[in-house]
Amino acid sequence: MKRVYLDHAAATPVRREVLEAMLPYFRERFGNPSAVYDLGSEIKDALEEQREKVARLIGAHRDEVVFTSSGAEANNLAVKGVALANLKKGNHVIVSAIEHHSVLNAARYLEKFHDFEVTFLPVDKYGLVDQERLRRSLSPATLLVSIQHGSNEVGTIQNIRELAAVCREQGVIFHTDAVATAGQVPVDVQDLGVDLLTLNGPALGAPKGVGALYFRQKLRLVPQIHGGIQENGRRGGTENVPAIVGLGKAADLAREELAARAKYLSWLRDLLAAGVQERVPGVVYTGHPAQRLPGLASFCVEGIEGEALLFMLSSQGIYANTGSACASKALKTSPVLGALGIPSELAQGSVVFTFNAENSEEDINYVLYHLPLAVGRLRSFSPVWRKRTAAAVGE
Repeated sequence: MKRVYLDHAAATPVRREVLEAMLPYFRERFGNPSAVYDLGSEIKDALEEQREKVARLIGAHRDEVVFTSSGAEANNLAVKGVALANLKKGNHVIVSAIEHHSVLNAARYLEKFHDFEVTFLPVDKYGLVDQERLRRSLSPATLLVSIQHGSNEVGTIQNIRELAAVCREQGVIFHTDAVATAGQVPVDVQDLGVDLLTLNGPALGAPKGVGALYFRQKLRLVPQIHGGIQENGRRGGTENVPAIVGLGKAADLAREELAARAKYLSWLRDLLAAGVQERVPGVVYTGHPAQRLPGLASFCVEGIEGEALLFMLSSQGIYANTGSACASKALKTSPVLGALGIPSELAQGSVVFTFNAENSEEDINYVLYHLPLAVGRLRSFSPVWRKRTAAAVGE
């Protein structure tokens, strides 16, 4: 049976070139970068070389990059680290309603344990934050605004440059979670005008367990992991050198291949989107139709449950994801889709396909053959779909 993996937003294979760059750092070059002798200083130099590579990918200076264990940790360091470092200046944080849980829950932590006021900005039907709504939400107590660059659920890319400019006018610190966009579309911190930016290794083809946070020079951060003086005192704990080397190599490759990769993935995305809408009735293409990630196509399919569709697709070797999750024996609607105003009944049929450069036109054609069959079978059991079709016949 053919295997078609289209869930690269959840996990993606480590690139062969990345793995090869990492291997020497498990045995031959295993030293601790904090050690004062030559074996340690060699590793310290290698660490700084990777910091430079990551900085080049996003147009930053290497001293503005902190290595973390993940994008989630980087988001926590950005949101909590900035807020706790500036307690005397205010107690108000603004985030969008469709942020990653690591941003949403960091904001809720500040609200619960540090008496912060948190504003959760709504979005329009495409998932975009309105610039004027953000402006009206700012107050003299606002310390930080965090709005993701791109959604890994519906694919919408925010107008970060304009949103950051609103905050800069008021002297408010601006953070963006660029896990979904860095290495996929051009990301330059100077052009975007952001103060902090999160990226994650696996999204670039690096291993799990490594991420990074860009922070503008002289910006104060309270460490969220306390230990030694690693990362200039901003993140305690011995650095994961092999994974960081992998991140540096992946960042270099992403920068070199960016234009060609984006063009190819956009072609695959559009091929799948057009095919699904042509072959499956009662389907909604979610997110912004044009202003979106090149390697993501997301749909809501009426009359089915997303997880049931995933199980049927996986039986044919097709692996995707859904915005809905089954928890506590109840199907829970994606808060992202809810924020876009998609009815819960329709949102339960969400399915998300994310690609990388190893995917092919043959993969898309395989999905376009099996997806309509799976949807048709599920709908044959669905009282919601039977009711809809009966009403259509009655008309």
